[in-house]
Amino acid sequence: MTPEIAVCLAIVVTAILLFAWDRIPADVVALGVLLAIIATRLLDAEQAFAGFASGTFMMILGFLIMTSALAHTGIVDTTGRAILSRVGNRPAVLLAVIMISVSVLSAFISNTAATAFFLPIVLGLAAKNGTSPSKYLLPLAFASILTSSVSLISTSTNIVISELMIRAGQPAMGMFELSPAGIPIAISGLLYMLTIGIRLMPRHDPDAVKIEDIGNRLYKADLLVPAGSSLIGKTIADSPVATDSGFKIVTVLRAGKKLDAHDTNLVLEASDEIVVEGLRRDLLKIKDIPGIEIKADAYLADTSMPAEDVAIVEGVLMPDSPLIGQSLRSAEFNDRYGLQVLGINRAGYSVAQKLSRVRMRLGDVLLLQGSAANVRALERGNLFSIFGGVDSSRLKTSHAGAAIAIFAAVILVSTFNLAPLPVAAVGGAFLMFLTRCISPAEAYRRVEWKILVLIGSLLSLGAAMATTGTGNYLAAQLIAFIGDQHPLVVLSCFFFLTVALTQPMSNQAAAIVIVPIALETAAQLGLNPRSFAMMIAVAASCSYLTPLEPSSLMVYGPGKYRFMDFLKVGFPLTFLIFGIAIFLVPLFWPLGK
Repeated sequence: MTPEIAVCLAIVVTAILLFAWDRIPADVVALGVLLAIIATRLLDAEQAFAGFASGTFMMILGFLIMTSALAHTGIVDTTGRAILSRVGNRPAVLLAVIMISVSVLSAFISNTAATAFFLPIVLGLAAKNGTSPSKYLLPLAFASILTSSVSLISTSTNIVISELMIRAGQPAMGMFELSPAGIPIAISGLLYMLTIGIRLMPRHDPDAVKIEDIGNRLYKADLLVPAGSSLIGKTIADSPVATDSGFKIVTVLRAGKKLDAHDTNLVLEASDEIVVEGLRRDLLKIKDIPGIEIKADAYLADTSMPAEDVAIVEGVLMPDSPLIGQSLRSAEFNDRYGLQVLGINRAGYSVAQKLSRVRMRLGDVLLLQGSAANVRALERGNLFSIFGGVDSSRLKTSHAGAAIAIFAAVILVSTFNLAPLPVAAVGGAFLMFLTRCISPAEAYRRVEWKILVLIGSLLSLGAAMATTGTGNYLAAQLIAFIGDQHPLVVLSCFFFLTVALTQPMSNQAAAIVIVPIALETAAQLGLNPRSFAMMIAVAASCSYLTPLEPSSLMVYGPGKYRFMDFLKVGFPLTFLIFGIAIFLVPLFWPLGK
C-alpha cells in the first residue's frame, strides 16, 4: 500500500463515518472531502473541481430545472389530484392508486419530489376517509423509490454511475437501459407492498385520525412562567402543568441551566422555561391555564390580528428547505415569515432543549400559528409542505402544454441518441426559460443545490481513487478475500455491500465509493464491468431498511412510524429485489466479457 492509497482510504473511511454520524450536513462533508483531496495533493485543484464542470453535473442541473417547471406549471398537481379524486372512500383502492401514481411519477422526477407532492394530498384523503395515514405513507415512500431503476433520470444516482462508467472506458448508460431489470423490480415491489408489506406495517387506531384530529401527534413545546404568574413559588407537583394538562415534563430551564424535572419539590420561579411533550389538542389549551404561556405567544404573538384570521397548521420540513440545519433563532423565523412555532414533532428523537435552539431536520413536523396569507407564502417558498392542501394560485397552468412538450422532446432526443444527454438536458432547461414555463429566479429557488454540491464534490473522490490506484488495491484485496468463487457470488457481494453503505450514506456517495472498486474487480477477474455497474445501480436505490432516505424521512413523522417499522417491511423487500436482480442482471448484461 502506497502512502497515497493510505491517505485516500483514510479520506474514504472518514467520509463514511461522517455520513453515518449525520451531525454534519452531507453537502458540507462532501466539500470537506474535496478540500482534503486538494490539501493532501491527491489531485490538483483543477482536477478536483472538474466534477462541477462535468456533463453529469450539467445534466442533473438541467433535469432539476425541467422538473421544477413541470411542478410550476401545475402538471404534477393537476395529474395527481385528478387521479386521486376518482378513488372515493375505498381504502384498498386508494392505496393501490397512490402507489402506482407516485411510482410512475418518480420514474421521471426525483422520488423526493414525488413524495413531497403526494404527502399533503394523502394526509387529507386519509383524514377524509377516517383511516390512519400510517397505512398509506410508508407505501408512498417505498413506491417512489421502487422505480429508481426504470430510467436513467429516475434518480441522480444512475447519472452519477453513468459518469463513472464513462471514466472507466465504458459506454454511457442508455436512457432506458436499466428498464429490463427496473420494470420487473418495480412491479414486484408494488405487488409485495400491496399483499405482504401492508400486513407487516404498524396498525394505528383509525378513530384517532378524524379530520379535526389530523394533527393528533406528540409535540415538544416551550412554556414560560411569566413575571407575576400565580405559579411562582409553587412546586412542579402542585402546578397545573403537571396535574391537569396531560403533558409530560421533559426538562426545566432556569437562566440557561437544566434543572431536574423529576424533582417534585422544585419550586418554580419567574422566567422559568418548561419543555413539555403533549398532544396538539392539549398544547392548544395552554392559553386557558392561568400563569403559564407558550413562549412563542409570550414574546411574539401579534395581538392586532383578529382571532378569525389566525390559522393553526402543521407543516413537514421539505428536503430542499433552507431551514434544515438552522435553529428558529438563527433563521429569525418569526421576523422573516410572520409565524410562531408552537411545537415540534421529531419522530424517533428526543428534543429536550429550548425550541429556539433546536436545529431543524428533514421530516420535522412543526405546529405553526399565523395568518393564512403567511402560511400560504411559507408553502410557496418550498420551506414546508403544509398538511391539508397546496396553494395553486400562482401555478402557470397556461404553460403546461409547452412544459410537457419540452420534457417529452428531451426524453426522445436522449432515447434515440440525437444529442448527448447533458446537451439535451441543458437545452430543455433553456427552452423552459425561453417559453416562460418558469422564470430563472423561480427555478433556481426550487433546485436542490445540496444534491449538486454533493455530487460535484464527491466526483473528485472517484477521480482520486482512480489516480492513486486505490480502486485497484481494494479490488485486489476483495478478490483475495473472496477467493476463487463463482462470479454470481462476487456480484452478490457488491450488491449487499452497496446496500449496506446506502443506509448511512446518500445513494450517490455510496455509488461513487463502490463503482470504481467493482469495475476494477470485474476487470481483474475477466468479467463484464457493465454487469457490476448495473447491479450497483439497482442496489444503490435499495434504501428500505432505515428511514434515512429523504422520501422515508418525510413520512416518518407524519406517519408516526418507528425505526423498526422500516426494517420490518424493508428487509423482505430488499431480498426480493436482490433475487430478481441476481437473475435479470446477468441475463441482460452477461458476466462474460
